[in-house]
Amino acid sequence: MYRERASRLRGAVVWVNTPDEGGVGRVLPDGCMDLLWNEGRLLVAGPDTRAHVPEGAVGAWAGLRFAPGTAPAFLGLPAYELLDRRVELAELWPASDVRRLRDRVARAADPGRALEEIALDGAAPADPLLGRLVEALDAGRPVAAVADELGIGVRQLHRRSRAAFGYGPKTLARVLRLQRALALARAGVPLAETAVRAGYADQPHLSREVRELAGVALSGLAR
Repeated sequence: MYRERASRLRGAVVWVNTPDEGGVGRVLPDGCMDLLWNEGRLLVAGPDTRAHVPEGAVGAWAGLRFAPGTAPAFLGLPAYELLDRRVELAELWPASDVRRLRDRVARAADPGRALEEIALDGAAPADPLLGRLVEALDAGRPVAAVADELGIGVRQLHRRSRAAFGYGPKTLARVLRLQRALALARAGVPLAETAVRAGYADQPHLSREVRELAGVALSGLAR
């Protein structure tokens, strides 16, 4: 069973997942990064460009999903170094620090809350430009127009986007559009209307994009 709640960390989500025999399920690109707890391990899920299907032993998971673009400041490294990766936190931080944090989560009655408190302790001020970038791209505005609105060049926007999200603004726009389409389809909006409202050229364009990013048809994801 999957459950989530809003975090005290701005824009973040605390979640827990105790999978059934079917496993954790398909994890779709969403522009976010997660701090994870699983079977006594602390891990980081980097930004995805394709759906991720966990393998091996499942067990119970807890996580903190950072708002898009905010995890690199907490972790102390650019997002592109973790693109499409799941890594042990000990590969990124000193082993002694990770042991202390691991013991802290292991002792907690609520691992998700413990992850949230760890992130709150190390939270850095959010870059307002990144939030404006996400809002503009999520509204479907073209990358060049967004760069003009933000007062920076397209190349600089690409560099800052890679550092914050792991990929350039065009890929981020595709990921955000996928999430818009999924929300509409799950709300019962017909696929042809979903395509138009989410910003696709037509329903075949929607179908191609969803299969490329998610690996399955939108109708299957919506169920």
